[in-house]
Parts: sequence; C-alpha cells; structure tokens
Amino acid sequence: MDIPLALAWIRATAAAVEREQARLTELDSAIGDGDHGSNLARGFAAVLPALDALAPASVGAVLTKTGTTLISRVGGASGPLYGSAFRAMGKALPGEHATPAEFAAALTEALEAVRGLGGATEGDKTLIDAWSPAATAFAAHQADPFATAAKAAAEAAAHGAEATTPLQARKGRASYLGPRSIGHQDPGATSTALLFRCLAEAAT
Repeated sequence: MDIPLALAWIRATAAAVEREQARLTELDSAIGDGDHGSNLARGFAAVLPALDALAPASVGAVLTKTGTTLISRVGGASGPLYGSAFRAMGKALPGEHATPAEFAAALTEALEAVRGLGGATEGDKTLIDAWSPAATAFAAHQADPFATAAKAAAEAAAHGAEATTPLQARKGRASYLGPRSIGHQDPGATSTALLFRCLAEAAT
C-alpha cells in the first residue's frame, strides 16, 4: 500500500457507506439503535474534507486522520471502535509504502485495538466476526501481490459477516435481545465487510 491507495481506499469507503447507509441502518434497526448507517455516513463524510486538507507524509498519516475524525464525529460504539482500528493501523504504518506483510501486521494491530476497547471476541456477533477472518486471510496471502491479499480479505470478511446471522449476540446492545438477536446479520460486521470490499476494489 502507498499513500494514493490509502486515500483511494478511504474515499471509496466513504462513498460505499453513503450508498449503503439505508441497508446498514435497517440491519441495525433489527438488533440495535437503528443508527449505524447514518452514524458511519456522517463520520466518513467528515473524513473526506479532513483528508483533502492533509498533506500526508505516510500511509499511517492517512489512516490516523481517518481514525481521529471518526472518533470525533461518530456517536455510539462504532465511532470509537472504527476510529481505534484506523488509528492502530496508522501507528503501525509510518512509511510512504507498506508491504503486504506490514499491512497484515497493521490489520492485526487494529483487531487487537478493537478487542481491547470492546472486549468482544469471535462469535460474539460484532464487527470482529468480519475483521478477524479478513486479517487472517490477508496474512495468509502476504507473500502475494497486495491486490490478491486484499481480495482474499474481502471474501473472508463477507463470509464472516454472513456467518453472524445465526449467532446470538453476546456483546453490545444486540445482546439485550438474547435469542431474539438470532436470524439477523450484524450491522458492524456488515460495514466491516464493506470496508474490506472497498480495499480490494481500490487495490485492483
């Protein structure tokens, strides 16, 4: 990954979140506050001008600015969770370029940041159910071209998001529903899959 790819990834994610805002909110309405799509759309809309005003010297600068902006503009749990993930990636990528192996390590740092903040693990029906398999898949392809690894991560994230449907939530607001949370795809895992799909498309 280089700086232009990092910028393209975030801008593509902002466009995708805006495009899929209603779907994300619909998923969140079933088991959460019903504001996941609108919150993320507002946050990424604020990220765009922040990046336009930035003269990034590193990949990490792009991702760190994304994270700090999301934290400051997105309410609920998703702002701190996604913000911390991007900030952790940014901290791990201080150069103008990042190899697939370096990016794989950054994805793991982001995963650990989310785990540390929310206390969730795989199977809890959260965004980790998409991020974790994506990070594993990317790492498994770190010897391949970046685009190949990104595509594998996107496919793993999509599968992970779909696999949350039969799960009973054990974290977050959805956990209050108990068995009634079963049968709904987790909105956080869904937006995470969207984020990785945008990475794969930007890298192609």
